[in-house]
Amino acid sequence: WSYAYNNTSLYDAYWSVIPIVITIALLITSWPLQGPLLRALLVSGCILWWGVRLTYNWARGWGGLAHQDWRYVNLQKSTGPFYWIVSLLGLHLFPTVLVFLGMLSVYTAIYKGTRPMNLLDLLALTVTVGAILVETIADKQLHTFVRNRKDPLAILDRGLWGQSRHPNYFGECTFWWGMCLFSLAAAPKEYIVLVGPIAMTCLFYFVSIPMIDKRMLKKRPHYEQLMKEIPAMFPHPPGFRK
Repeated sequence: WSYAYNNTSLYDAYWSVIPIVITIALLITSWPLQGPLLRALLVSGCILWWGVRLTYNWARGWGGLAHQDWRYVNLQKSTGPFYWIVSLLGLHLFPTVLVFLGMLSVYTAIYKGTRPMNLLDLLALTVTVGAILVETIADKQLHTFVRNRKDPLAILDRGLWGQSRHPNYFGECTFWWGMCLFSLAAAPKEYIVLVGPIAMTCLFYFVSIPMIDKRMLKKRPHYEQLMKEIPAMFPHPPGFRK
């Protein structure tokens, strides 16, 4: 579809849609469950909430078949005739692998884990719900700012965006760490699940954020001062500003 419409952005929704499909499939194929039903419901509920919210956020910002993410546009210009090979490997296959690595936690929590509910489940739920709320609030603050700003070069540096330059990415990474905690609560020795959130965190911190910061610096030179005052992803304490 991406190639047919010359638009890699068509694949973006995969990130938030396929985890819901996989989770439903896991619930069906693993019935009757080996572990607690409550854990399976909590994990599934969090995945559903996260996926629906993120998909909605993507959909309301998508301009249709003619719209393509600026990162893909720039990559297409820089790679020329090799773009679709790069797109297949880097923008389709790589995110697919990342999502499946993240879903190892969900697979373990629902399908493999047999340990009874414990305090780690409570921590996992707290972290996961908190992460979704952070993403929700950050996206709402950004949409409100973009809609109401009078200066097109203005930069959002209030609310969550005053604690982190990319609080939405912080929330996204934290969500997958929450899923990881659920899996460790269900099966403490399944350390392989750590690969998912580590990979997610590395992607956002070392790839996505530098790419966005570079673009922001090019379009808004005063963004450099903000980079000195506000951390890239991991928020500093409220009220603290360099």
